[in-house]
Amino acid sequence: MRNTLYKVEEVITVTDEELEKVLNEWVGKGWTFDTIQFAMRESSKRPAMAFVIFIKSDEAEEKKEKKRKNKP
Repeated sequence: MRNTLYKVEEVITVTDEELEKVLNEWVGKGWTFDTIQFAMRESSKRPAMAFVIFIKSDEAEEKKEKKRKNKP
């Protein structure tokens, strides 16, 4: 049975550079980008923070663990 693992990364400084950094970091670690949610301020059009959500199947995690254990 496959379960889906979730990773939520909170971004306080919401800039294109910071979002790119978070996306590249976690995709590089094997996570798949799922969605992004912005928390808005009433007094501003810019988001106060963002939550970047990634997913990964635990089957992929199990395979990764097996590879680590088989390395000398």
